[in-house]
Amino acid sequence: MSSRGAVNGKIWYTCAMNTASQSQTSEQLETCSSHPVGRALRLLGDMWTLMIVFTLLTGTKRFGELLEAMGNVSPKTVSNRLKMLEEIGFVQRQAYAEIPPRVEYRLTEKGFALVDIMEAIKHFGERYLADVEPIAPDTPDASPPYH
Repeated sequence: MSSRGAVNGKIWYTCAMNTASQSQTSEQLETCSSHPVGRALRLLGDMWTLMIVFTLLTGTKRFGELLEAMGNVSPKTVSNRLKMLEEIGFVQRQAYAEIPPRVEYRLTEKGFALVDIMEAIKHFGERYLADVEPIAPDTPDASPPYH
């Protein structure tokens, strides 16, 4: 699991989980931000970011369609992740001058570069986690929702 933080209003994740007996050194944090694997894991380590990408793999979606497809997530969380994905060039936002306003989201070429990773995650889940019971959100071992 990764810890999250905000830098300049953007949501980013550190490489390692902070526990009472373990804290990150500045060297570990620098490695996370400078190493290609660390940078990729900071992006891909967030469930809601991955769910947005996975949902957009099937085509352009409006905000409400994303919310519906993703299930139990706050609109603020989806909005924050979409803004971050747009800022780093993975998602394109198209606003139409209509009444009522219409906004659509689609993956860019950079976003579609994640298709193999998403397929690998899906295959892994189907193969190795199909029989695993999900942890209920109210149990102590469950990770907190990212809002």
